[in-house]
Amino acid sequence: MTVMNKSYHKEILHIALPSILSNITVPLLGLIDLTIAGHLGAASYIGAIAIGGTIFNMIYWIFAFLRMGTSGMTSQAYGAGNKQEMQLLLYRSLATSTGIAILILLLQGPLLHLALSVMSPTEAVADFASVYFRICVWGAPAVLGLYSMTGWFIGLQNAKYPLYVAIVQNLVNIAASLSFVFVWHMDVAGVALGTAIAQYCGLALSLYYCHRMHRRLGLPFAFLPSSVFRKNAIRRFFSVNRDIFLRTLCLVCVTLYFTSAGSRQGEYILAANALLMQYFTLYSYFMDGFAFAGEALSGKCAGAGDYQALKKVIRNLFLWGCGVALTFTLFYMAGGKALMNLLTDEAYVVATASDYLPWAVLIPFAGLSAFIWDGVFIGLTATRYMLLSMLGATLTFFSVYLSLFPIWQNHALWLAFLLYLFVRGLMQHLLYRNKILTLHPTN
Repeated sequence: MTVMNKSYHKEILHIALPSILSNITVPLLGLIDLTIAGHLGAASYIGAIAIGGTIFNMIYWIFAFLRMGTSGMTSQAYGAGNKQEMQLLLYRSLATSTGIAILILLLQGPLLHLALSVMSPTEAVADFASVYFRICVWGAPAVLGLYSMTGWFIGLQNAKYPLYVAIVQNLVNIAASLSFVFVWHMDVAGVALGTAIAQYCGLALSLYYCHRMHRRLGLPFAFLPSSVFRKNAIRRFFSVNRDIFLRTLCLVCVTLYFTSAGSRQGEYILAANALLMQYFTLYSYFMDGFAFAGEALSGKCAGAGDYQALKKVIRNLFLWGCGVALTFTLFYMAGGKALMNLLTDEAYVVATASDYLPWAVLIPFAGLSAFIWDGVFIGLTATRYMLLSMLGATLTFFSVYLSLFPIWQNHALWLAFLLYLFVRGLMQHLLYRNKILTLHPTN
């Protein structure tokens, strides 16, 4: 199979642009949910969406290996031209996602209790967040199945199918949530119900596209347990994903603690931080488009043994990443305050968030390197190095926050978060140069 048979920029954009278009619908949905809550008349609604969203991010991010591991291993199988392994990787991932989803549904009560205990929201916020959780949790089988299929599509260099799925899913979500809230007056429950319905619509469409992809690649659409659960294959599948799982636990701990630290400072700080984290979310889904390109192309290069092409892919990924980071920095500098006013009409929440807006302006360049290297390391299945860099960044986050909070309060929280992003990227850069390049020289 020819590696990088088109120009490097075209190869990158072929994956990145559809991924950005599909990913951008995710933060837009978050913005819409937050905007709906922001116009219901109380900061507790905003806090409830923030808490509820964080709980699901915490749960689902733990199992992000279903997407990342599937993408990295599938792209390598694609680069090597191994059609049977392409097929079996999808089935292994879907079987794993189904088992995990069943476990989440069985443990939904303890999970909610634990999450609320850790984040310690006010009583009003906790009540609304509980309503949101108990409805949205039934979407777990759809969400985790979509993780597996999205990773599989990206690994096969196809970002268009996830785009089509995202468009349909999110249009359904927007229409349903707005109807439930403003027509049937279901408040937070309406937002949650609209989300769950949309998730299953996305699952159904993804299964259809999996069938089409099997026919396109000439793969038999058949479930072969003896091959899917072959001992050596299963061992490799979970070996690759073990470090991603542990790395994601660190990510969840930082995110959860960030929200919890804001919650302990009161409803207005919690709401202000929730607004400003939308700036990070919006930026991250643009950068994830190039991270997905890194996964697909790095894995394809590694599968074909073309490490000269890998070096050029990485260089061009960073060029595009710098352009995205600069664009978002200028946008947040010029329109950051206007965006907050769009999200909510709660004047005191906007005033509170404005004090911390300069930190949001620094997010793009602080996180640039981490996003790009994450994609490359996933494609190379260099999961141990991803874990090491995340451990260093997590230690930095907690050390900075706990040291400076008595002096800087919420400013210390934002400084710790930015340093966490920066240290992740820096450590991955050093590990790539000192470890991975020695294994696969490109000169």
